[in-house]
Amino acid sequence: MLLSGFDFLGLDRFLSDEEKLVRETVRRFVKNEVSPIIEHCYEQGQFPTELVSKLGKLEILGANLPEKYGCAGMNSLSYGLIMQELEAGDSGIRSFASVQGALCMYPIFAFGSEEQRVKYLPSMATGKTIGCFGLTEPNQGSDPGEMLTRAKKVSDGWVINGSKSWITNGAIADIAIVWARVEGDDVRGFIIEKGTPGFTATETKHKLSLRASITSELFFQDCRISDENILPNAKGLKGPLMCLTQARYGIAWGVIGAAMSCLEVALNYARERVQFGRAIAAFQLTQEKLVSAFVEITKAQLLNHQLAKLKDEGYLKPVQVSMAKLNNVAIALNCARVCRSILGANGIMGEYGIMRHMCNLESVYTYEGTHEIHTLILGNYLTGFDAFR
Repeated sequence: MLLSGFDFLGLDRFLSDEEKLVRETVRRFVKNEVSPIIEHCYEQGQFPTELVSKLGKLEILGANLPEKYGCAGMNSLSYGLIMQELEAGDSGIRSFASVQGALCMYPIFAFGSEEQRVKYLPSMATGKTIGCFGLTEPNQGSDPGEMLTRAKKVSDGWVINGSKSWITNGAIADIAIVWARVEGDDVRGFIIEKGTPGFTATETKHKLSLRASITSELFFQDCRISDENILPNAKGLKGPLMCLTQARYGIAWGVIGAAMSCLEVALNYARERVQFGRAIAAFQLTQEKLVSAFVEITKAQLLNHQLAKLKDEGYLKPVQVSMAKLNNVAIALNCARVCRSILGANGIMGEYGIMRHMCNLESVYTYEGTHEIHTLILGNYLTGFDAFR
C-alpha cells in the first residue's frame, strides 16, 4: 500500500490539479532526497543542510505568502499537503520548513514594515536566509507572558538581554525573530541578525528526539540593535501567538504524514511477515491495530481539510487549530506506537523508520503548545472558565 492509497473518503476528488501536483512534487522530493539520507542524519544527530536550497527551489518555504515577496502564494490546502509530505519523511524536515515559513517569514509579513518584507522575505523563500523564532525561555515555556528577556529603549535603538531555549534552526539561522519585554511590560518582536554583537547561539546536543533537526539556545548580552529591526506592527502577546497558530496549523497536517508513513510500513510488513503458517496480517489482533490507525488517520484528514477551507475563507479560529494540534499529534503518536508493535523487535530498527517517527512525535506532542495546554484552551472554550491559573 502506498501513501497515495490513504484516500478512503475520496478527498482527492476535491483537490485541484495544482494541489495534487504540489503534493506529488513534495512526495517525490521526500522519496528521492530525504528518505535515502534521513536515517543516517538521525543517527548522527545532523540536520541535512544541503536540502535547504532544494526546498527553496521547490518554492515551499513560506509557500502560502504572496508572490510579491518571492513566495509561491499557495492556498492553505496546498500548504498543509506540503507539511504532510515533509513529515512523512521526518519531523525535523517539516520543522525546518514550518519554522522558516510560519514562525519567521509570517511575522515579517504580518507585522513587519514594507522595507523589512522586501529585505528579508525573497531570500528566505529561496533558503539563502534562514530564520529562527525565539519565544520559549529556559524557565518559561507554556507561560510566555512571564518571559524574562528584556529590551530597553536607548537613544539609537534597543539593548536586549536574556536567553531563549529549544529554538529550532537557531545555530544555523541568519536572523532570529525574538520576543522580549519592553518598558511597561509590553511584548515586542525584533529581527536580530547573525553576527550582531552580544548575540550568540549554541546547539543543544544529546537529544533522543528530533535528531535530524537543529535545536539551540539563544543568548543576548547587551545586544544592541537599531530601530529598523523592531517589528512595528506587533505589540503584546497577540503577535507571537498568531505566529504559533500558523505553525500549529502546519503541525496538524504534518503529523498525519508521519502516521501515514508508519501505517504504510506496518501494513506492508504484516502482509509479508509469516508466523504460525500465515501472514500476521491475517490475524484478528493485527487487523484491529491496522484498522484503528487507519480510522484515526482518516478522521484527522477530514479535520485538516475543513481547517484549510476555514483558513482560506478567513473563518479559522485559534481554538479550532488547538483541537487539530491536540487530536492529530495524539493519534499520530499512538499510531506510531501501535505500528511499532506490529513489527515486534524489528520495529526498533532504523531501516523501518517507525521508531524514528515515534521518538520525533514525542517532541511534537510537547512543542508549539503541550497537549495539556491545548486541552485547557478547549476547556476554556467549552466552559468559559480559565483553568490556566
